[in-house]
Amino acid sequence: MEESGQLKRAVIDATAGAIAGGISRTLTSPLDVIKIRFQVQLEPTSTWALLHGNFSRASKYTGMIQATKDIFREEGLTGFWRGNVPALLMVMPYTAIQFAVLHKLKTFAAGSSKTEDHIHLSPYLSYISGALAGCAATVGSYPFDLLRTILASQGEPKVYPTMRSAFVDIVRTRGFRGLYAGLSPTLVEIVPYAGLQFGTYDTFKRWTVAWNRSRYPNPLSTDAYVTLSSFQIFLCGIAAGTCAKLVCHPLDVVKKRFQIEGLPRHPKYGARVEHHAYRNMFDALPKILRAEGWAGLYKGIVPSTIKAAPAGAVTFVAYEYTSDWLESIWS
Repeated sequence: MEESGQLKRAVIDATAGAIAGGISRTLTSPLDVIKIRFQVQLEPTSTWALLHGNFSRASKYTGMIQATKDIFREEGLTGFWRGNVPALLMVMPYTAIQFAVLHKLKTFAAGSSKTEDHIHLSPYLSYISGALAGCAATVGSYPFDLLRTILASQGEPKVYPTMRSAFVDIVRTRGFRGLYAGLSPTLVEIVPYAGLQFGTYDTFKRWTVAWNRSRYPNPLSTDAYVTLSSFQIFLCGIAAGTCAKLVCHPLDVVKKRFQIEGLPRHPKYGARVEHHAYRNMFDALPKILRAEGWAGLYKGIVPSTIKAAPAGAVTFVAYEYTSDWLESIWS
């Protein structure tokens, strides 16, 4: 009976996580496309940097507004959802694995499978659970992340017309290991990112519960202590997503460079990242810093941060509501 309950909980967490991830990814895809275009552009991504630097080539994208207009003019509205199919194929198993593993780890740490008991976990256990869940999800869905980056980074004319053509060319030129290009910096990034995202989310939820208790000192039921409104969950998700993204963005830039190095790129989008441009993550960080300055490590930070807030909020709200709905129809 206990095994049946654990299986039911795992299925609920995985399904709710997949649905939440799919909704969040689709809604925030335009910001993700702009972020990726900035991250893989070797030239400066702001007019200020162009004016104060000595650069031989003009930049394709020089700001969010300019990039938005350019993509819309050249590629139409669908250009903002370029790479969304592999993104969904990546994010749905990613969030499914992430939430399922996270709940399992929290159940082990708290000694209870009840979600309301998990809020009382120490911040350290929340951070560790989130980091381990993020690592498991990353390894399980990484090839789709790589394909998403490649398709989203190309404009018009397309180098790869379909996901299949990109997959075949990567395997032909890099081998199957090429599908995991950039995995090392991704795992290094995901440990603090997932840890911060889930750890700070739980922390903000605890603070909100404490605030609710101060507002309702004599509740009619104990549910008033632990039940948060959808708006409160939304705010906790925004805060968690923003904190995690601000800390971990440079590693995301490095990951994107590894994912596209040596692959074809149309000349109008600027210089391409040459094959073996970086030996490893520790070689890439100082090279980007020397060639592009600190701004190079934070290319795409504006659309990334703007995206991280609603993406985190939508993911957590959708997960909480979908999980509750699945529990109600399963019981």
